[in-house]
Amino acid sequence: MIRRALMLAAIMVAGPGMAPAKQQADRPPITGVSHLAIYAADLGASDDFYRRVLGARKVADPEDPRGVRYLFSETQFVEVLPLPKGQGMSRLAHIAYTTTDATALRRYLLNHGTKGVTALSSSAAGERWFAARDPEGNAVHFVQPPVAAGGTSTAVSGRIIHVGQVVRDRALQDGFYRTLLGFRPYWFGAMKDGATDWISQQVPEGTDWLEYMMVGPGSTVDEKRVDARLMGVFNHLSLGVADMKATVARLTAEGRLSPRHDGPQMGRDGKWQANLYDPDGTRVELMEFQPVAEPCCSPFTATSPTK
Repeated sequence: MIRRALMLAAIMVAGPGMAPAKQQADRPPITGVSHLAIYAADLGASDDFYRRVLGARKVADPEDPRGVRYLFSETQFVEVLPLPKGQGMSRLAHIAYTTTDATALRRYLLNHGTKGVTALSSSAAGERWFAARDPEGNAVHFVQPPVAAGGTSTAVSGRIIHVGQVVRDRALQDGFYRTLLGFRPYWFGAMKDGATDWISQQVPEGTDWLEYMMVGPGSTVDEKRVDARLMGVFNHLSLGVADMKATVARLTAEGRLSPRHDGPQMGRDGKWQANLYDPDGTRVELMEFQPVAEPCCSPFTATSPTK
C-alpha cells in the first residue's frame, strides 16, 4: 500500500508534458539557476539589503548598464534594475538559468518555436546570454558563464538553490519547462489537503529548481486577492544554508535582519526556512539544503542539494 501511494504521488508530481527522449537529446545541458532579476524603486535601499544584510558582493552589470549585480558566487546573483515607469505590481524582471552552450540552446528553442528569443549577447569576460518568453509571458534568460568563473563567497549563502514565480496555468507552463526544457519533478505541496500551491521541478542537469507558485483554481490562492505584497512573496529566490538557526542567530546578533522578516520555521516540505524581504517586498527565503522532517503532500522524487 505504501509503495502504491508513493507511485501515485510521483505520477501526480510528474503531471503532463514529460519530454520525449529524442527531443531532449538535442537540447544542450541546463545546469542550474543563474540569477533572479528584480526592479527596485530605491537602488540605495536595495544596495543596503543585498550588500549589508545578505553580504553579497556588488559588481557592474554587463547585461544592463542601468543595473547592478549582487554576487552570491561567481555564477549566481541577484540583478537589481531601476523600476520602470508604469511597472505593475510585480517586481520580477526575469529569471535566468545556466547552460553549457548558449548558442546551441538558443538554436534549439528557435527550432521549437519558442517566443521572444533574442539575439545572443556576450560580455568582455566571456559570459554569453539570450532571452526568451515562457507561455505565460514571463521573461526567461539563459546564461553561459565564463570558463574561468569560480571562487568563494562571503555572503550569508554562496548558493541559490531555487527560484519561484507565479503560475496560473500549470499545463501551459509544463509544455515549456518540462516538455521542451526537460525540468524534472522534485516535490509538490499545499497549505491544506486537496489543493496544490507549490510545484517544484529541478533543472535537467542539476539540483537547483523552479517552484511554480500556483494561483487560481486548484490552489488555496484566489487570484483576485493577489496584491503587490503577495506578488513579492511568490516571485522569490531561495538561498541554501547548512544550519538555519545558526544563520538567523548570526544575522540577529549583527543587526542584519531586514525590517520585515519571519522564521525560522519548519516548511511543509520538511526543511527549516526563514524569510527576509528586500525594500520592494521581494522575498529571499533562507532554506536548509536537506529535509529534517517528513514532507507533506508528496515525497521528494529527486535528490536534494547538499551544499
